[in-house]
Amino acid sequence: MKKKFIGIIGLLIMLFAFSGCSRIGDKTASLTVVYIVTSVLALIMLAGYCFMIRKKDPWFLLLFSAVFVVNIGYLTLAISATLEEALLANRIAYLGSVFLPLSMFMIIINTCKIRYKKWLPALLLTISTFVFLVAASPGYLDIYYKSVTLTTINGVTVLDKVYGPWHSLYLYYLLIYFSAMIIAIIQAVISKKIESSIHAVILAIAVFVNIGVWLLEQLVKIDFEILSVSYIVSELFLLGLYLLLQENGVLSSLTIKPDLKNTNDTNSESETEDIPESTISSDETQSKTNIQSVNTEEQFRIKCEYFSSKLCTLTPTEREIYLLYLKGKSTKEIMAELGIKENTLKYHNKNIYSKLGVSSRKELLKIATVINTTAKV
Repeated sequence: MKKKFIGIIGLLIMLFAFSGCSRIGDKTASLTVVYIVTSVLALIMLAGYCFMIRKKDPWFLLLFSAVFVVNIGYLTLAISATLEEALLANRIAYLGSVFLPLSMFMIIINTCKIRYKKWLPALLLTISTFVFLVAASPGYLDIYYKSVTLTTINGVTVLDKVYGPWHSLYLYYLLIYFSAMIIAIIQAVISKKIESSIHAVILAIAVFVNIGVWLLEQLVKIDFEILSVSYIVSELFLLGLYLLLQENGVLSSLTIKPDLKNTNDTNSESETEDIPESTISSDETQSKTNIQSVNTEEQFRIKCEYFSSKLCTLTPTEREIYLLYLKGKSTKEIMAELGIKENTLKYHNKNIYSKLGVSSRKELLKIATVINTTAKV
């Protein structure tokens, strides 16, 4: 199913590319048609993601929705007949434009396996909402645009704006997000959290496409909103990488297992292995037993902490299998529920055990039970 979706996306790109192979003058005269094409593409991709991808990521859903909203905003603006309609369309476009970099950023840091606090998404959503309210203020306040009028260029409605003191807020907002995305990719490459350099390149392209187009629009006066196209290209790059990683089950990084060998335990063994058992008193034997018990408990505690810290590295499919294990599902039940074969499940099991530092499902369930019990307490 994923391969079919990728094929459909590729076909849509080709159709869009051929639709734009006309002369510059023709393109300018038919900007509305181009906006219609981009809006239809964005809608098809949103619908395709909702109906063809079984395991959905909320940030990808936000990304696809934002791209569709942006293009609808640009299209509505192009055909607006009054200033009120144009301002409403402008707000719609900003609604998508503000939440789009947020979704891209969250997708990238999740793909790069960068850990973050639970409150971070809520904070970013709050900041994005504030930026949107400022960008949507024209018509009510003059902080974003001092003044705005309606003009028509080649049959397309355009807002003629005089920027206000708060207009730079959105520019800084984008720059910060673009910078954060680049830093996240670089950090992931350095720490080897991205398994392939090709994956890093794909992520970087998705970011730099938007940076380049955004800078072009800042430096060159262009009647057409090129970002409407670059957003679609970016989500294609991100979705393509996401599907490839999911298909191959490699949304993981190289993990370093904890050193569970306690040096005190090693020393105690070396110190007593040559001593005849008859020479060891009952008190010494009890003491040794207590030390070994403490060491064993310490090892298990370390293993539990490692297990808990690595749960976030599981891919969505691996996470689902892990939760099914906790529910007591059998191998056959899991294969039936996920629609996968035995070899595929074995492959996922190998990844799950490797990431969590366990050697069997029995050990996994034992540690998971302890962790869940401790969390409840």
